[in-house]
Amino acid sequence: MLQPKVTITEPRDNVRVTFPDGTVLEAPVGTRIEQFVKAHAELKPDAYQTPFIAAVFDSKLRELAHAVQRDATLEPVLLPDSDGGRIYRRSLVLLLVTAVEELWPGTVVNVSYAVPDGGFYCMLPDRAPFTEDELARLYEHMRAIVAEDNPITKRNATLEEAVAIFAKRGAGDKVRLLEQRTKNGLMLYTLRSREDYYYGYMVPSTGYLKLFRLVKMPSGFILQYPTRDNPNSLAEFIANTTKIGAVFEQAEAWLNRLGVEDFGHLNQIVRQDRIQELILVSEALHEQQIAQIAHSIYDGHHQHGLQLVLIAGPSSSGKTTFSKRLAIQLLAYGLRPFTLELDNYFVDRDLTPKDEQGNFDFEAIEAINLPLFNTHLLQLIQGEAVQLPKFDFLEGKSVQGPIGKLTENQILIVEGIHGMNPALVTKIPAEKIYRIYVSALTQLNVDAHNRVSTTDVRLLRRISRDAVQRGHNATATIVRWPSVRRGEKRNIFPYQENADVMFNSALTYELAALRPLVEPLLLQVETGTRPYIEANRLLSFLRWVQPMTPMQQALIPDTSLLREFIGGSILKDYQPGDLKTKDV
Repeated sequence: MLQPKVTITEPRDNVRVTFPDGTVLEAPVGTRIEQFVKAHAELKPDAYQTPFIAAVFDSKLRELAHAVQRDATLEPVLLPDSDGGRIYRRSLVLLLVTAVEELWPGTVVNVSYAVPDGGFYCMLPDRAPFTEDELARLYEHMRAIVAEDNPITKRNATLEEAVAIFAKRGAGDKVRLLEQRTKNGLMLYTLRSREDYYYGYMVPSTGYLKLFRLVKMPSGFILQYPTRDNPNSLAEFIANTTKIGAVFEQAEAWLNRLGVEDFGHLNQIVRQDRIQELILVSEALHEQQIAQIAHSIYDGHHQHGLQLVLIAGPSSSGKTTFSKRLAIQLLAYGLRPFTLELDNYFVDRDLTPKDEQGNFDFEAIEAINLPLFNTHLLQLIQGEAVQLPKFDFLEGKSVQGPIGKLTENQILIVEGIHGMNPALVTKIPAEKIYRIYVSALTQLNVDAHNRVSTTDVRLLRRISRDAVQRGHNATATIVRWPSVRRGEKRNIFPYQENADVMFNSALTYELAALRPLVEPLLLQVETGTRPYIEANRLLSFLRWVQPMTPMQQALIPDTSLLREFIGGSILKDYQPGDLKTKDV
């Protein structure tokens, strides 16, 4: 039985666990973390307004099923925490796949991508999508498994044994994946006698998975889960058939066209030294889409007087390289770009808004001098000469900058996090504005059931770029990342559907190129720290990727968007618009 700290005589058969609030609980050696957390929740119910999912025990992320063998500190991980949400979603996929197998043996479920409203888009590659009745039956069966609170256990199987299990099941994605495995053992999770591989932790039993919903879609269904902002209930789900949905469908078609549906396929291509064609085709698809966007801008310029292009997207999406490649395409159409830097329109430091902690909030739209910005936009579009501002970051004040004036066939390009926010530009008619949202919207998944978050890929990009260009180590980037994410959720994601077009900056081969650069940086993160937990998690899926050799990396074009993060871009110092072109 768990109890508050008592004085005992050594040697002892108990262990003591200390919680962040100072509470010390004592129980026999081998007691599961789950029991400690449950006991603490009874003592401190106000600390558990959301479900607990795992714990940081002795500075390491641990499952609730972990048996405690020694005294240590313990910090519960709740559902709204990043690790808590990941563990919940991963466990929910295990529940889904198990239920489908029990109802329709042999049916394959692909967890393709995450949708913005909190859910996984799932498809059935070998059969027609579930009907409404079938989906209702699946939902009820999943509910029954949750009500039974079935245990989720794990064991360390030999590699040969794991390959045999997946080969017998016809799971070619996992058999291909295991070709990358160098260790002989593989941890398999079991639910109701069905074993499977997942590259992260699980909840201890199905009773933890009370919140989910299944939503029918034209080509599949959504497995909806609770979000960080709404951890105790499910919001009404609005089926996503808008712009971002079209991007997901396009990406799926691209992967099918390339024949690279998972890590295993990519690894085979890298190992067999067939990567050059994949790089060339991936880059061609990017260039094709950029050219189409440039053509739309050209048409809008001549048909509707379009003169302002706004570009926005989250961190490490490749906006800088995209903007320069777009400018080159516009030059090919005879349109000369005029870049207006939004950072030069910051208000003076003493007028900058502050966040909840009292720090300057430079990412708030109120940090921009919106009246001056809009006035200058209007004047430039009307052909007037404008005294542009320049922000002195050392003094924290706006000072006088150069004179700006648009010439014939010149078009304004503004890149900034608020580009999709309608409050940024208020004086320009809608037909004169073209908004582009840039982000790594999709990513190659580990296998059918283990997806890779595009947020994680952007973080890997940023770790590489910070090291290559700014001399920052991985620890500094990881520590800063939650703040970056908060700014994105507040200032960027809510407005992404305002875009006229979305550019998916993900590249099919990029993790193979990033691994040899990022892995050494992640290995340098100090053990026993919070950043180490994140670094270890990133390494856990990155090691499933066959790294490209230096000779293979050299095949990446020096104009590639990926060069912004791994170095070697010829566009780094390129200033668009110097070339004088004539309209075609």
